Amino acid sequence: MKVKELLADARFACANNTVSLDREIESGYVGDLLSWVMANADNNCAWVTIQTHMNIIAVATLLEMACIIIPEGAEIEEDTLAKATEENIPIITTEMNAYQVCTFLGEKGI
Repeated sequence: MKVKELLADARFACANNTVSLDREIESGYVGDLLSWVMANADNNCAWVTIQTHMNIIAVATLLEMACIIIPEGAEIEEDTLAKATEENIPIITTEMNAYQVCTFLGEKGI
């Protein structure tokens, strides 16, 4: 599934819509402890995290993630959005909770 296909579901929106949405989501990962995510997440994953500070962009860039998904309508810091746009990392928002997002991704075969 490409990031843009995820956005076909109205429950998801891209917070920085000037980035490329053509990356393939090959797996999913959920976690909020950045060092743990760096050690265990895969490249091209959709990372579900409630963290919204700029350090998430460093992790996503390092691991070449497909996108970051911020659940529960959490507010994203402006500098985080700016850095994500600079690094071409889509930040996807949703009102769903992390469990619901993971269930959705699993149902889509991710």
